[in-house]
Amino acid sequence: MKLKVCGMKYVNNIQEVVNLQPDYLGFIFYEKSKRNFEGIIPELPKSVKKTGVFVNEHSEIVISLVEEYQLDALQLHGDESVMYIKELQSQLAERNALFIEENKHQKKKKNKHDIAKDKIEIIKVFGIKDAFNFDVLEPYLEVVDYFLFDTKGKERGGNGVQFDWSVLDSYPYKVPFFLSGGIGLKELDSVRLFLDKEASKYCYALDVNSKFEIEPGKKDIAALKEFKQRLTV
Repeated sequence: MKLKVCGMKYVNNIQEVVNLQPDYLGFIFYEKSKRNFEGIIPELPKSVKKTGVFVNEHSEIVISLVEEYQLDALQLHGDESVMYIKELQSQLAERNALFIEENKHQKKKKNKHDIAKDKIEIIKVFGIKDAFNFDVLEPYLEVVDYFLFDTKGKERGGNGVQFDWSVLDSYPYKVPFFLSGGIGLKELDSVRLFLDKEASKYCYALDVNSKFEIEPGKKDIAALKEFKQRLTV
């Protein structure tokens, strides 16, 4: 089971979380969020995928932040349409092709900002409360790598509340998904029960955020370490 730690904000804290070897690290690029990221991301090991979280952002800005931070994955947390995602993927592919063409004859040593990404993962978020119409996912099946199911609340994310995971008993597709929404140490037993169910067959990763915070954007390293250790026991 993969682990994504989202809502990172402070450089020293980022490095501490990286030492726990999560699979994904989420950086929120949304000005209305109290976890909005505007800093410098320290160099991360290749095993940790830098994930940019966006809410109805202009594709040009997304592309510019992909370039600036060398993002590995994009988490779309708004009302992004299939057409928007296709256009974004087209722009990413054009950027990649242009970069390769411009640099194929150059022999100079590349720095970390001179590397084209062969594949940037697309994670599309959908909010769930007590019920969900899975039919709305069908148009996205061919354009996303993962879904992420979060709790539908007043905030776009980080509400710290768990939705009714039994809704996922009816998940009808094979696209893997991230499970999010109010997951903390106290929810560990519930997580284990869910992972034992057939509904977890396509659960690819757990996404944690607010339940492991000392303050918005600053994670409790001891709690995260305990969660990760107990999850794998």
